Amino acid sequence: MKQQIINKLRESISVKEAICQDEPLLNTIKVVADTITHSLQTDHKILFCGNGGSAADAQHLAAEFSGRFYKDRMPLYAEALHCNTSYMTAVGNDYGYDQVYARILRGIGRPGDVLVAISTSGNSANLLEAIKVAKEQGMIIVSMTGSTGGKMKAGSDYLINIPSTDTPRIQEAHITVGHIICEIVENNLFA
Repeated sequence: MKQQIINKLRESISVKEAICQDEPLLNTIKVVADTITHSLQTDHKILFCGNGGSAADAQHLAAEFSGRFYKDRMPLYAEALHCNTSYMTAVGNDYGYDQVYARILRGIGRPGDVLVAISTSGNSANLLEAIKVAKEQGMIIVSMTGSTGGKMKAGSDYLINIPSTDTPRIQEAHITVGHIICEIVENNLFA
């Protein structure tokens, strides 16, 4: 049992080590942090979406921006799009689950806003629909995925594709990278 625990911790560490060795990915993380900074500086929103564990990650990261991260500072406009269950169940029922994010983006997405779509596979139908609408709305699209980027890769302005195919390891790295981005943005805006 102890060795199994150690093995899982080492697997998680190895994914993060792979990120450390991936210069293009490190550069993308920095550019995404700068892009989110600029969006917030110009009075735009950061909108998050995902399914299952990735929805929890989306909500977690939105809270880091809108609440606080390290600094006691002004709140930033960030929200996870799935937190209104009445909306989600009504749209899922009336229009289909693949439309739950796309429909709300048609109403609130504006040019210069950032959509952060989180999916370990990169193939979630509702996120693909959200990306299409976000493009139409002139939003900036950041996709956080696993190694291949899946179908989301093609529609993304920025792809943070974690170098793993193991869902738990990808999700762990999404939160780590998300926290790093939050910290950079917070430092950029509140030096």
